[in-house]
Amino acid sequence: MKKRLRALGIKYIHNSGKAPFINAKGEGKIAEKIIEIARKNGVHIEKDSDIINILYNLELGEYIPEDSYEIVAEILAMVVMMKNEAGSFLDNE
Repeated sequence: MKKRLRALGIKYIHNSGKAPFINAKGEGKIAEKIIEIARKNGVHIEKDSDIINILYNLELGEYIPEDSYEIVAEILAMVVMMKNEAGSFLDNE
């Protein structure tokens, strides 16, 4: 049986003092739309079913639980690094 596509959006507001939170969530066609919007807006897409399985039970607006901080922090750090590298590349052109 084919697993249904799932997607989550995680937002982190720098210097807010708060944890990242779920700002988009859906399955099937809704997941496809979330991914489409993310791609159109240059948002990093992480394909990791383990993370989805861990975080999918959270509701929209719910903060990431402390026991998931490490994995989410790794993803956010990677995104920041990629943006910085892209910026450096663009600055050198």
